[in-house]
Amino acid sequence: MKPMAYSFLPATGILALLSLPIAAATCEGLAAAPPAHTRIALAQMVTTGTVEIPGSKPIAKMPPFCRVAGSLQPSSDSDIQFEVWLPAPENWNGRFQGIGNGGFAGSISYGGIGLEGALKNGYAAASTDTGHRTKAGIDASWARNHPEKVIDYGYRAIHETAVTAKALIQAYYGKPAKYSYFASCSNGGRQALMEAQRFPEDYDGIIAGAPANDFTNLLSGFVWNAVALVERPDSFISPAKIPAIERTVLSACDAKDGLKDGVIDDPRKCDFQPSSLICKGAENDECLTAAQAAALKKIYDGPRTAKGKQLFPGFTYGAEGGAGGWGGWITGKTPGSSAQYQFGTQFMKNMYVGSDAWDYKTFQIGRDQKPVEKKLGKILNSTNPDLGKLRARNGKLILFHGWNDAAIPAGSAINYYEAVRKKMGASTDEFMRFYLVPGMQHCGGGPGPNDFGAYGAPAHNDASRSMFLSLQKWVEEGMPPNAIVARNAGPPERTRPLCVYPQVARYQGTGDINDARNFRCEAPK
Repeated sequence: MKPMAYSFLPATGILALLSLPIAAATCEGLAAAPPAHTRIALAQMVTTGTVEIPGSKPIAKMPPFCRVAGSLQPSSDSDIQFEVWLPAPENWNGRFQGIGNGGFAGSISYGGIGLEGALKNGYAAASTDTGHRTKAGIDASWARNHPEKVIDYGYRAIHETAVTAKALIQAYYGKPAKYSYFASCSNGGRQALMEAQRFPEDYDGIIAGAPANDFTNLLSGFVWNAVALVERPDSFISPAKIPAIERTVLSACDAKDGLKDGVIDDPRKCDFQPSSLICKGAENDECLTAAQAAALKKIYDGPRTAKGKQLFPGFTYGAEGGAGGWGGWITGKTPGSSAQYQFGTQFMKNMYVGSDAWDYKTFQIGRDQKPVEKKLGKILNSTNPDLGKLRARNGKLILFHGWNDAAIPAGSAINYYEAVRKKMGASTDEFMRFYLVPGMQHCGGGPGPNDFGAYGAPAHNDASRSMFLSLQKWVEEGMPPNAIVARNAGPPERTRPLCVYPQVARYQGTGDINDARNFRCEAPK
């Protein structure tokens, strides 16, 4: 089957929002002059303390704010739903925060670290569904035969929403935001890098967590893993075997960093061989069949050609278990039930081929990876290492990734950072920082400290414990971030410094190994 064709149409009309009055008399007045290709469905002050969200629980304990909801139509097939929440003028901190989306998006990010968190911290904030509606961010059926919607999802919606939000801020407060920030993870990390690369004027400071920025190759890698797990009748690795895999990996590699603490600080130094787990007697949950060991090796090694050339990084050793580990993301309870299988097949069927007849078992990485990238890479991938425009406008970028991410391999972020350094040279340090988080899984979780204030201003005002506040200090005060203390709740409660890559945290030989004060950031050995 031939893959669907895509066209590129420029977005138009959004800047017309700048024609709104310099100061709107009321929140409701923002709906009085909608620009071309924009519809404002709601502009209303919320003063009850509770926000009603269709299809979800109400959000309580909210300060007064102006809620603006509408849609953008930059193409004939676009319907980009957005909301902009504007604190009452006396509560506004003068800043704007853009909110990202996970997975295939499909809904506005309201609660928690979405619009709610940003508004409660005093930020004007905006979120979008990226141009389509779906109850689960794992569904891509909306994309089939809708190339403009794929473009909206790929890069257009998040940019158009930022421009619209800034215009509404100008109109409501009678002045622009002093500073603008974007912080998100996963697909939101891809969006963050898309903003840094394509639209560096949108944000002064950007945090890109665990970015799915090499999107087409990531999704091809998902299919590679799904095929590896069914290549032979006994290839599938059941969730019951994953704890034994993790225990064996930790036994082989945990102490290589000088501490036996359940966290492998740098999995690249691990020399675990899946073949060491092959059953010597009857198969059980403590061992693997030869076919399972071969599948495991493929997942660790990453997609490769028949001649052994790696096309995308594999997944790292350590933290295979747990709620955010391999059982949900890579293997699933049964073949064809993992999140990676769902994402990979939804992507191929709906964005690439456009047919349910596509069979993932026929996928051959050496043959199929490049055509997928050629067709969709320019729309979905944010891999351009040339960040000269971001640097020129004094924008700042922080990249982070959990070493034990079971959704997006940490090697992908390492590859992007190294590509930027190769392109930008020593000037990279002027505008970019990269942090790898030992033991952290996808955007959080895992045995390592994984709470470090990445997505918004925390209740405390300590930039040494908040990546977001560290970014603000860099943007607004010219103070580059160094080590940032991460924590987890335990038990036991543990704190560790996150070090600017390529530095690593080294235990100094005395004191509690769960206390960040007993570690220093040093060059790797």
